[in-house]
Amino acid sequence: MATPKGKISKSRGRMRRANWKLSAPGIVKCPRCQQMKLSHRVCKHCGYYDGKQVIAVEAENEKKA
Repeated sequence: MATPKGKISKSRGRMRRANWKLSAPGIVKCPRCQQMKLSHRVCKHCGYYDGKQVIAVEAENEKKA
């Protein structure tokens, strides 16, 4: 079985373990309402995706009020 040649310091081991983190999600402006949204997802503010209305947002806001 393979064994390490020398002791790995705490600093070196922790540095190695710290590099798995993901990058931040892609946030872009909605072309219709100019609000920030996640890319490749329906806009929560206007309900549009790829130039087409997917969700009727105005109707949902009236129900909550």
